[in-house]
Amino acid sequence: MTKEDKVLVIQDIKEMLQDAKVIYVANLEGMNAAATSDFRRQAFKQNITMKVVKNTLLQKAMEQMEGDVDYSEMFPSFKGNTALMISETANAPAKLIQGFRKKAAVPALKSAYLQDTFYVGDENLGALVNIKSREEMIGEIITLLQSPLRNVLSALQNKPETTEAKAEEAAPVAEEEVKAKETPAADAAPEASTEATDAPSAE
Repeated sequence: MTKEDKVLVIQDIKEMLQDAKVIYVANLEGMNAAATSDFRRQAFKQNITMKVVKNTLLQKAMEQMEGDVDYSEMFPSFKGNTALMISETANAPAKLIQGFRKKAAVPALKSAYLQDTFYVGDENLGALVNIKSREEMIGEIITLLQSPLRNVLSALQNKPETTEAKAEEAAPVAEEEVKAKETPAADAAPEASTEATDAPSAE
C-alpha cells in the first residue's frame, strides 16, 4: 500500500469515526469467507457500518481525530485481524457478535467505546449485550409516562357512569319527596271545606 493509499484509508476511517457514539473493534480472524460475508450482511441489515482495517491505520486515524475523546485505551487491543463497527444502537454490534458465537469462537470483541466508557476485552461482551439501547430506554420512559395517564383516562371514563348511577338512585328519592310535599296540601283541602260548612250563617 502506497503512502497516498494509506492517507486515503486513514481519512475514510476518520469519516467513519466522526460523530460516532458507538464504536466496536472486533476480531474476525478464523472466520471463513461464507461466515464473513454473512456477518457483513447481518451488520448491514442492522444499520451497522463495518470495515476491515489495518491496526496501524486505525490507530493513526483515532490519534488524528479532533475532539475530547482519547482512544488510546483501545490501542493495546489492536492486534491481528480487525473489523471496525459503527452503530447508532449501543448493543447492536454486541448482539450481532454474540449471535455468531453460538456457532464458533469468532468473531470476538477486542474493545468498544460507547456512552463515554471504554470496554477492553472479550469478557465485556455480555455486559455490552445487556446495555439498553436508546430506543429501549425511550420505550421504557414512554411506558412509565403512559401508566399514570392511563389511570387518569380510566377514571375519567368511569366518572360519567358513576354520575349517571347516582342520578338514577336519586331520582326515586326526589319523586318521593315531591309526593310527600303534595300530600299535606291535599289533606288540608277537606278541612278547609268542613270549616266553611260549619261556620254560622250571618242572619
